[in-house]
Amino acid sequence: MEILIWIGAAVSAAGLAGILWGAARVHRARRAGLDDAGLRAALQRAVALNLGALMVSMLGLMLVVLGIILG
Repeated sequence: MEILIWIGAAVSAAGLAGILWGAARVHRARRAGLDDAGLRAALQRAVALNLGALMVSMLGLMLVVLGIILG
């Protein structure tokens, strides 16, 4: 079950990278000086990205825990 732990760690790292990418997009959108509607649209897309990345990270951590329990 060691392979399950490594797969889970990789999936979790991919989720973390997605969260960081979403945070960088928010930072860029705020610095761009967009109007209210443009900033709102950019933040809505970033929130959707962050929620998806958080779900991927959570699934990776679940795989790690499952690998530890089964191993």
